Order: sequence, then structure tokens, then C-alpha cells
Amino acid sequence: MEGAFNFFFLFCLLLLLLPYPISSLPLCTDLGAPFPPQKPLVFCPYSGNVCCDSAKDLQLQKQYEAMNISDTACASTVKSILCATCDPFSAELYRAGTRSRPVPVLCNSTGSADSLVSKQATSSYCSSVWDTCQDISIKNSPFAPSLQGAGTSQNSTSSTLTDLWQSKSDFCDSFGGASADDSSCFQGKPISLNKSDTLPAPKGMCLEKVGNGAYLNMVAHPDGSNRAFFSNQRGKIWLAKVPEQGSGDSLELDESSPFVDLTDQIHFDTSFGMMGMAFHPNFAQNGRFFASFNCDKVSNPGCSARCACNSDVGCDPSKLPPGSATDAPCQYHMVVAEYSANGTASAPSQAETAKPTEVRRIFTIGLPSSSSHGGQVLFSPADKYMYIMTGDGGLKGEGHNFAQNKNSLLGKVMRIDVDNFPSEGNTDLWGNYSIPRDNPYSKDKEAQPEIWAEGLRNPWRCSFDVERPSYFVCADTGQDHYEEVDIITKGGNYGWPAYEGPLLYDSKQSATKNNTVDITNPIFPVAGYSHSDVNKKEGSAAISGGYFYRSTTDPCMYGSYVYADLYAGNVWAAAETPKNSGNFSATSIPFSCAKDSPMNCSTVPNSRLAALGYIFSFGEDNNKEIYILTSTGVYRIVQPSRCDFTCSKEVKTSASPNTPPSSSNGHHITIQFLFSKCVRLQLAAQRRSRCKTTAIADENLGSHIALSCFYSNQVLHMTETTGAGGAHAQNKNWSRD
Repeated sequence: MEGAFNFFFLFCLLLLLLPYPISSLPLCTDLGAPFPPQKPLVFCPYSGNVCCDSAKDLQLQKQYEAMNISDTACASTVKSILCATCDPFSAELYRAGTRSRPVPVLCNSTGSADSLVSKQATSSYCSSVWDTCQDISIKNSPFAPSLQGAGTSQNSTSSTLTDLWQSKSDFCDSFGGASADDSSCFQGKPISLNKSDTLPAPKGMCLEKVGNGAYLNMVAHPDGSNRAFFSNQRGKIWLAKVPEQGSGDSLELDESSPFVDLTDQIHFDTSFGMMGMAFHPNFAQNGRFFASFNCDKVSNPGCSARCACNSDVGCDPSKLPPGSATDAPCQYHMVVAEYSANGTASAPSQAETAKPTEVRRIFTIGLPSSSSHGGQVLFSPADKYMYIMTGDGGLKGEGHNFAQNKNSLLGKVMRIDVDNFPSEGNTDLWGNYSIPRDNPYSKDKEAQPEIWAEGLRNPWRCSFDVERPSYFVCADTGQDHYEEVDIITKGGNYGWPAYEGPLLYDSKQSATKNNTVDITNPIFPVAGYSHSDVNKKEGSAAISGGYFYRSTTDPCMYGSYVYADLYAGNVWAAAETPKNSGNFSATSIPFSCAKDSPMNCSTVPNSRLAALGYIFSFGEDNNKEIYILTSTGVYRIVQPSRCDFTCSKEVKTSASPNTPPSSSNGHHITIQFLFSKCVRLQLAAQRRSRCKTTAIADENLGSHIALSCFYSNQVLHMTETTGAGGAHAQNKNWSRD
């Protein structure tokens, strides 16, 4: 009992030592990213990336002059308050997303040492505003109770604070607020972040292997339990029980009993299949879940939608390049469909199976090529809307400029409402959903209203920071030179195909070559890497986006964004300094498998690196533990000391003894798994848009299997011989020609 108490005490102490998260990110009141104005601001004292252009600056100046404030001190105070809307943190200052505010939250108490701003006022700024302006007449005062939702409007357009409010206390109760670790307030000048020291990069990442399957997606069960859903590219979803840290157990997942099998509805080959899944935030009550997959209109009569290559975007499907659409223009489609777990258990949260019958076709679009089509879907933990990621269509150099065309949904992040459906007469949308009112182009007749962000090539795994939902991060696969990590914001333009990462993209086939002026305020990546920096053997790279690490298991990793390269030779931890600045510094870190891993974990010859095969994506469970989904299995980040990595913040505890893993684990590899390795390598190659062709043999048990994956003018062969009854004679051979 005493040992358990000591562990609990140490755990609580560790929580106290960790930085308390804050929700702020440099964002404007419209939730868009700050930008460099084309002309310097004249009236408001802000420079660099701001939230006002010269027109807004002039508008604020006219508003200020119309107030006709006679007192110099009060006039200066009001000017600084009006100009706070230009602050790059104005979304936080105005509490954007809640009720509308005429002025920012005014500091009315001293903030803590760890708060967002570097130095808080030693006395209440809100009190100072009252003391300075209480008896000064202000025309069309922004401090009127009616503007703040308190009281009735005044008859006179000119009034003092004492005319409008009974006391300083009432005034500050309405306009004031404290600056704490999770919020900020206005103290009369632009926000300045803490000059926090740069934390040392983690010494290494320790992993344990908890599963043998090769999966593309992992989603934590929405009921908050220790369960998670896993899916593969073929279209099967499994419900698994996740083991506790230090238990020595592996995933409880029975591949013979999937949660739902959608393979009959999905076109599966090297570059197509089930690309994503999402569970409604209220799944535990309503049983709704969604799958994103591809279908073939030639073999599936129900696979039908308008082609993304159409007259609205200046594209003629009949003139698509040879091989881009295989047998027919827009033969393949991207689909987001709804399914239900209702009726399979007493409550959806208890369901262990679901119905494979499609409830509703949410979204469908015809694809102009067989690559770069994205496909991830997820829900925001903040606004509960569905986000859909699409690639640019895969045409070399993006010659049709889909990613920059607001009439196209390719190369975009979309945001839709799947809880409210359009009227029967609304035929302008691409499926059964409605448009959130605050989408950036919801009222723009010259743009698709679904668009949340644009200028992406092929986003491969996006995630929200569970501690700060305003941090919505996507990894975007590059073309020839650069893999990038982007913070996605409302209306953000991420540059492709004019830019590949921070670099001007140079391609004779690019529709935007030498025409970058058409892109207003492109947002450049916060992290990334050049192809020349990694994987020199293949001469290429493909990023796999991850998560902000929020578990307490590895405290030296806490707060870093973790991502990797497909070829499993590099994993990065990107730390933000100062905190909440949007400025990241990424470090490539070594990774090893714990010797006491629940399942056998191989290493790269002559190296400590874990032999992960290919890294497809990442996952996060309800305990905020991070998983890496690879071609060789499922791995989880564990305490660094289990791999002899040092972390001064780690509180070491004695874990349950683990039984050494048996080498027989390797015999769990099935033909389907081997096939998936080839398929996913080809999928990655398609993300690079350099695939030539693929030969796939019959995969019936008892036969000789020969699989070939072509990549960058090299062919990778795998052979697997199976005996009667499916017994495996392990005879795998990889080679490059």
C-alpha cells in the first residue's frame, strides 16, 4: 500500500512540474493567420505579421478621430485598445469564437510568471483605463453596455464611463479579465511572449511493440475508454483494447473478427482503398461513424459523382494526360460515407460490431488521377465539425492549378457539418452535409464554401493538439524537394504549386511558375525537411504526420510535435519556442525498441534503430499515448529509460516484469500482411507521383505469391510460398532491379 501511495505521489508531482498548457496561437479574430501587410500600418503601432491591412488601419484611425476625445492620456489609451485588433494574438485577446466583443479583454489582475505575456502589469490595467477616462467624453464609445451585452443602449452618442457604468467594479467585471496560463489579456501594448529557454531535444525515443498488424489508421474510442479502432487499406476496421503502460501486454485485437468489413464497397489496389475513418464526437450515444475510401465507377454502379476536372476549373476530362485516369476520365472516386453501430448492442458505446450498410453518402468526387488524393477525415475536438483532406489530383507539377483554384476542392482542407443536412433543392454541394456559417468562403459565390484552407499537395495525416485545439497540424507530402509540416488556419494558403515548402517550385508544368504574385500571403511550414537530408539511397522522401506528445510517459518529449518519414530512418520532435509562438525547432532523434518489449522487436543491422519497415501514420489513445503504425506492426512510445535514453524529468517506477517475447511472433505474418507491405510501398510511391506500374498475383492460400512494386525506376520483388492449409514456408526476398 505504501508503494502505491509513493507512486501516486510521484506521479502527481510530475504533473505539477509539467508546463500547464495554454490555448493561444498567433491568430486573428477571424481565426485566420497573421500576415505581413503590403503597406506598413500608419495609425496602429504594429509591424511584422499582423491582423490588419492598411484599409483596416485607416478605418480604425477614422473611428478614433470620430470619438473626439479631448484628453491626451485618455485618447492614447483608447487608441491602444482600438488597435489591439491588429495584434497577432487578437483572437485570444478578443476571445474569438465566443460572443462578439467591442474591445479586448482588459487585464484586471497580475498574471503568473508562466503566463502567455512576458510581463504583466503590476496593477490592474482595466482600473487604469477607468481612472484615466472615467470623466472624459467619448463619442460612440466602445465601452457602451449595449455593445458588451450588458444593459440598454444610451440615448446620447457622447458619454463618459461614469455615465455608462455605476462603478469601476462594474466596468471591470464586464471588460476585465485575468491573464493566466491558459489565456491572455490586454495591458495596453502588443503582446510579448515569454523569452523561455530552448529546451534540450530528447536524447531518444523508446518504443515497445504491441501489435503485428499493418494499419493505416488508429482512432481512440470516443467513450474515453482504453479501446481504439484500427483500420487497414483493404477496408476492415477492428476494435482493440489498448494495454496499460508497463503492463507487458500487447493489443487485444482479433483480426478474424473485425468491427466492420467494408471491403466489398471499396476499390483496393496499390494507391486506392480505405484512406481514413472518423467517429462522431457523440458516437457513444448515436453510433455514427464515417469511412473515407475509393470506389471504381466501372465496376460499381453506385460510384458516381461529378469529376473534379470540370469546366468550372478550366479542365477537360477528355484531355487529361495519358495514364492519369487509367481506363476512363475520373474512373475512380473519393467517397466519405456514414455507417452506424446502432442496434448491434444495448448501447453504441458497447457495440463490438457494426453494420456494413451505408447509411448516407456524405461526400463524393471524381479523381483526375490515381495519386495524390489524400483521404483523411477527422472531427475537431473544439467545433465538432468534420474536416476532410484532399490532394491536388496528382498531375505532375499540378498543371491545372487545382490547389490554388477556389472553385476546386482538390489540394484543400474542407470543413463541413454532418449534423445538419441541406434542403432537397440544394444541388450545389458534393453530398449530404451543410456548410458552417463561419467557413471563410461560405458567402463567396466565386469559391467552394467547403474550403477551410488551400494550397496543399497531398496532406498525409493531420491532427489537433488535444491540449490546444487551435493547433491543427498537417503534414504535406512534397513533390521533388521538401516535406512540410503546416499549422492549418482558417482561409490559410500553403503555397502549392507556387511553393514547395519554403522553396519556389520550379516546374515547366506548373501553372503558377513565375506567377507567385497571385498568391496573397502564403503560409510557410513551421517544420519539415529536404529530400537531400534523408534517405539518400532511394533519393526520395514522404512525410507521415504525427501528434503533439501530451503523455506523461516521456516528459522530455512533452509538448513536441512528433512526425516521421515513410522510410523509417528518421523521426523528428519539433519543439515550440517560445511557447505558443508558432515558431518550431525540429530535431531528428534516435529511436530504439525496449529490450522488454511485449512483442519481438527487430533492430537495423549494426544499429540501435528499431527496424520499423515503413511508417504509415501515427495514432493517439485516450491516455494521450502515441503509437506508430508501420509495415512491421504497431509501436508505442514508452519511458526513455527502458532503452537507456536519459531524461532528467523522468520519474522512474518499477514496471511489471515482462516475459521475453517469443520469436514465434514472426509467424503471425500473413500473406495479406506481405501484400500490404508491397501495396503501401506503392501507395507511398504514388504519393511521390513516380510510380510506373505494378504486377500483383493471385493471393489465394496454398499458391506461390509473387509481388512486384515499382519505385523510382526500381522494382522491388517479394515472394512468399505457402503450403497446404496456409502454413507458411518463410521465403521472403527483397531485391532492386
